[in-house]
Amino acid sequence: MSKNIMKYLENDRFAALAGIKLVEVKPGYAKANMKITDDHLNAVNIVQGGAIFTLADFAFAAASNSYGQVSLGINANISFFRPPKGNILIAEAKELSSSKKIGNYNVDILDEDGEIIARFNGIVYKKKDEIKID
Repeated sequence: MSKNIMKYLENDRFAALAGIKLVEVKPGYAKANMKITDDHLNAVNIVQGGAIFTLADFAFAAASNSYGQVSLGINANISFFRPPKGNILIAEAKELSSSKKIGNYNVDILDEDGEIIARFNGIVYKKKDEIKID
């Protein structure tokens, strides 16, 4: 199913526009990265918070949909700790808990030195629908 989820998420046009690449998916887990360009910087020349949130949200979507059941975010928050160093950001999403209808995930966002720069927490609602791969 992991390869199918990776193929399915290639259809995420906003993640593609942001330059996000899905690296790994397995049940309850996903890893994605994003190369930082000038387009990701804010007025003070650090990565814009929305770009970091988008990367985390994409990893969250991959991890939460990794079982093949349509799962949609119903709540998300992020805490920023420090600006990143280097040119690559990595988001690693891990399932914290899961029930029949609700899943909770943490996503750590790391810079290329492996330093945590932000943590995202998201909750999904699991629909009855299965993901359809064309």
